[in-house]
Amino acid sequence: MARYEEIGILKEIAELLNEGTDSKTVLEGVLKKLLHLTGLQTGWIFLIDEQGDHQLAANVSLPEPLAHNNNLRMCTGDCWCVSRYNNGKLNKAVNIIECQRIENVLLEKAGDTAGLTHHATVPLRAGNEKFGLLNVGSPYKTHFEKDELALLEAVAFQIGTALKRIKLTQREQETALISERNRLARDLHDSVNQLLFSLSLTARAGREMTDNEEVKQTFSYIQDLAQDALGEMRALIWQLKPQGLENGIISALTGYAEMLGLTLEAKLSGISSFPEKVEEALWRIGQEALGNCKKHSQTAHVTLFLNRSRDFVTMTIQDDGCGFYYDEKLELPSFGLKNMKLRTEALNGTFLLTSEPGKGTEIEIQIPI
Repeated sequence: MARYEEIGILKEIAELLNEGTDSKTVLEGVLKKLLHLTGLQTGWIFLIDEQGDHQLAANVSLPEPLAHNNNLRMCTGDCWCVSRYNNGKLNKAVNIIECQRIENVLLEKAGDTAGLTHHATVPLRAGNEKFGLLNVGSPYKTHFEKDELALLEAVAFQIGTALKRIKLTQREQETALISERNRLARDLHDSVNQLLFSLSLTARAGREMTDNEEVKQTFSYIQDLAQDALGEMRALIWQLKPQGLENGIISALTGYAEMLGLTLEAKLSGISSFPEKVEEALWRIGQEALGNCKKHSQTAHVTLFLNRSRDFVTMTIQDDGCGFYYDEKLELPSFGLKNMKLRTEALNGTFLLTSEPGKGTEIEIQIPI
C-alpha cells in the first residue's frame, strides 16, 4: 500500500473519530470506514473491561454461523485473542491468529464461514490504558504484510485515543450534572423552601389571632397546604442532592425513608460496594419506590433487601400495605413505575413488580455488574 494511501486512510478515520461523542456509534462507523478503505471484508471490535469480560461493541459482515442467534458465538465463551489480551501477551498487532470461534464452527459443522478462517488482531489502547481488541479479516486471507499491520496499529491507537476522550467527556458531563443538581437544590432550599416555611408560620399565626371559626378553618387549610408543599419540596431537594449517599446506598435510603415518615428495615448481604452508575440507579429507583409507598400503600413500614453477588446486584423493596390489582401482561399503571423499569433496563437489568389488593406490593430489580 502506498504511503499516501495510508495517510489518506488515517486522515479519514481521524475525522470520523473526532466527530463522535457516543462510543457505540463511533466504533460502528470507524469499523465500516476501515474495511471500506482497506478492502477488507469482515471485522469486529471487542471492548474488554477490567475484569477481563468482553463485549461485542461493533461488527461488520460476520459469517452467518457467527452472526446467528444475535451474535451468540461472539458474545459468549472465550477465545485465544481475548485470552492473550487478558494475560498481557497481546500488546501489538499480531500478523495472524487462527480464530477459535471460527474453528469451533468448522469442527461442529455449524455452517459456512465463507472462506474466513483467520484474522489479524490489534489491541485498542491509549498510553497505558487498554480498551479492547480490533479484529479484521477477509475470506481466504491468511497473511498480513508489515505495512498492513502498521496501518492497523495506527488505526487502533486512534480508536483507543477516541475512546479515552469520550470517556473523559462523559465523566466531565456527569460532574457538571451533579454540580448543577447541587446548585438547584441549594436555590430551592434557600428560596422556595423558606417561602413555604414562612407561609406555614403566617397561616398558623393568622389562625391564632382570629376568633372567627370560618377564618380559622381557612388559615388551617392554608397551613396544611403549606406543610404538604414543604414535604414535597424536601423530597425534591433530596432527589437532587442525596444526603448520606457518600455513606452508602442503605444509609441514603434509610435517611430518605425517615424524611418521608417511613420506617425502613434494611437487610444487606454480599459485597457492599457498587459501581457508580449502579449505585445511582439503585438510589433513584429506591426513591421512586419509597415515594410510592408513602403516597399509596397506606402503611409506614417498608422492607429493603439488597444483595450483591459477583455478577449481579438485586434490590427488593416490600411493603405490607393495601396493594393493588396488577396484571403483568398490561402496561405499568404509573409514570413512577415505568421510570423505575426504564432505569433498570438502561443497565441491562430486569424489573419485576408483584402486587395484590390487601397483600402489599413488592418490587424486585436485578442489575448485572
